[in-house]
Amino acid sequence: MEGKFENNENTNINIREELEKYLIHWRWFVVSIFLTLVLAFIYLRYTEKTYKVNTTIVVKDEKRGGGISTELSAFADLGMLSGGKSNVENETQILSSRTLAERTVRRLQLNITYINEGRLINSELYNNSPIDFNFIERVFDFDNITYTFYAKDITETSFTLLDKDKVNLGTFGYNTTIETVLGKLVVTKNQPKQTPTLKKLNLEQVDPEESEEIKNIIIEITPIEKVTDYFVKNVQISPTDKFSSILDLSLLSPTPAKAADYLDNLITLYNDAAVADKRYISEKTSEFIDSRLKLITDELSDVEKSVEGYKSRNSITDIPTELGLFLQDANVYDKQIIENETELKVVSSLIEFLRNSKQNELLPNLISSDANVNAQINQYNMLVLDRNRISSSSTDLNPTVVKYDDQISAMRTSVAGSLSRLESSLKITKKELASKENELRSKLSQVPRQEREFRIIDRQQKVKEAIYLYLFQKREETAITLAATDLNAKVIDTAKSSDKPVSPKKMIVLLAALILGGLIPFAIIYLRLLLDTKVKNRLDIENNTNVPFLGDIPHSDDNENIIDLSSRSSSAEALRIIRTNLEFMLGNVKEGMAKTIFLTSTFPKEGKTFTSVNLAATIALSGKRTLLIGMDLRNPRLDDYLTLPSKGVSDYLLRKNVDIDQFIVKIDGYENLFALPAGTIPPNPAELLMGDAIDAMFAKLKKEYDYIIVDTAPVSLVTDTLLISKFSDTFIYVTRANYLDKRMLKLPTDLHREGKLKNMSIILNDTMTMKGYGGYGYGYGYGYGYGHDVQQDNRPWWKKLLNLK
Repeated sequence: MEGKFENNENTNINIREELEKYLIHWRWFVVSIFLTLVLAFIYLRYTEKTYKVNTTIVVKDEKRGGGISTELSAFADLGMLSGGKSNVENETQILSSRTLAERTVRRLQLNITYINEGRLINSELYNNSPIDFNFIERVFDFDNITYTFYAKDITETSFTLLDKDKVNLGTFGYNTTIETVLGKLVVTKNQPKQTPTLKKLNLEQVDPEESEEIKNIIIEITPIEKVTDYFVKNVQISPTDKFSSILDLSLLSPTPAKAADYLDNLITLYNDAAVADKRYISEKTSEFIDSRLKLITDELSDVEKSVEGYKSRNSITDIPTELGLFLQDANVYDKQIIENETELKVVSSLIEFLRNSKQNELLPNLISSDANVNAQINQYNMLVLDRNRISSSSTDLNPTVVKYDDQISAMRTSVAGSLSRLESSLKITKKELASKENELRSKLSQVPRQEREFRIIDRQQKVKEAIYLYLFQKREETAITLAATDLNAKVIDTAKSSDKPVSPKKMIVLLAALILGGLIPFAIIYLRLLLDTKVKNRLDIENNTNVPFLGDIPHSDDNENIIDLSSRSSSAEALRIIRTNLEFMLGNVKEGMAKTIFLTSTFPKEGKTFTSVNLAATIALSGKRTLLIGMDLRNPRLDDYLTLPSKGVSDYLLRKNVDIDQFIVKIDGYENLFALPAGTIPPNPAELLMGDAIDAMFAKLKKEYDYIIVDTAPVSLVTDTLLISKFSDTFIYVTRANYLDKRMLKLPTDLHREGKLKNMSIILNDTMTMKGYGGYGYGYGYGYGYGHDVQQDNRPWWKKLLNLK
């Protein structure tokens, strides 16, 4: 037996058995899943749906291929449209800047929100609002105020306005000036601006019960800064590819039309700002060229007048042809002197402009003779433009702005140095040309005075004319650049909303509800099983003790206390099985002597007396002369089931020379069932049971009856049962399901191992049948004959539904 018990302890987990612990409560799972799904549908029905709105643009980035547009590529050969370089990272920062977001919010007046006041949920109306609020005069801190108006009873001609405390301000008509705490307000009648692509999406967010004409709305005024923060945080900007200059702008919003308008206007304002920056460069260059042209025009006019006067006074019409060959070499030097003078004046003008201009002012690029200086000026202008664009959305203390300031300062110094070096070089060249000119003058000493003087005047005219033509060409190029300014970002796809909401996701919510509905009862059952240490079924008995298992008695909800011949209940059938099994335990009893069966338990209220009474009745019904003795002298309970006299075993033991038969009574309705009550509760039960009278009593009764059933005291509380255990042929140890702790099974195990309770077996009382709770075994009460008893379930409906005891 020891070996068997140890093997049971090490038995592998039976998966089917574990599953049955949960499957028997399938109603819990059905109810839980039904409730969670109902809650999920309610959540999906009334939770605000969020849609994703996307727009795609391509920005200029020479590193990634976003260059000049095809429409403007024809001007690239003229050296135009190369004033600045963009990159995706910088443009992303500008697109996500607070300054640009605030401009967009102000342009669309997104700080004023119109909300439909529904019976269950509120929804934003945006373009579908029946009225529009227009503040023609605002208080000074309007942009920082949080306020709420309520518009009631909106009709085609009037409406009622309430303040934030719902105090009635009056009923007003449209297009009239209303004095409010926020300034002068004009309310206009609005026609819904629902776009076809977004109509279906917006209707999904409105309660069908509220889809009729809107009569009451809420108007919320929110601080500009708060609205700007919302869009700055929620607009996501990312390149579509690592090496691409295409940007994807997305925004999650419960109002798709509002999000689409915001993204479209954000890009429009971004392009407007970029065009303004480029126009600024062209305008500054144009202003400089205009001022220089005016000066050069005056100087050229004076020189031409001098030429005219000189020729008139000296009657000169043309240079003598005989000097043509001689002057060919002189013409080469004249050309070089003219070019030198022209470049030197341009450089001097730029040096003066650079000296007098501000730190972040753009420089005109007029140098054509030195590519290095030209490139430096272009790079300087690009840095100034990028710095101004970044600083528009941040402060001068921004690390990026400070970095640009340092770069601009260094580049300004570099440009100034390059111009100075170029000026010095031109002056040296001028001296060399002057020296060579002096040599020519000595060779031309024989030329008439008039020709020599005329050449000096003519040279001045050509220098002024060359400068004039150069500046005039640059002015035309600047005008073309100003008129043909390219956009920084080209829209590929305008803002469009997703067809289905991205939140909440219907299938995920329903799946989560389904899983949660199954997990809740699973967790409850698991915790109950984990924390419940009570004996449940036969398997608990067999796994925790090596005492032979005699049978189990199912729970009964009827009022039957003692079975009779017609009983067909599950309890009656279980007792008949136990009666049959007892015969194997009593096989060694001597012929002619009563088979004595003692019943005990660990604690009171485990059904020991109930089992004793019904087992005795079952045996008596089989035709055996049966005596039921109450030996629990401290707490007699036989009279709970049978009508018995007050005198009994204790009275017999206390008196001497008394016949035991006078305390034995026959039970009505049973031909062979007799009972001996416990009698008066004595003060010293243990001492009475140790006397000789008890020996004589059992010796006499064993000769007169076929079976003796003895209801004894619980073994864990008193020693009474152990004192009389020698008179038994077998012991039945009664344990009650859902009552006795498994750890207490160590007591019958020890008593069995030590042999203190003779020929011991164990039964489990008050178990639930397979039909009700999946108890171990096959159940009872199959109905073997006509008119068999049907066990009625008197539990409340909710306990029946959840299969609770």
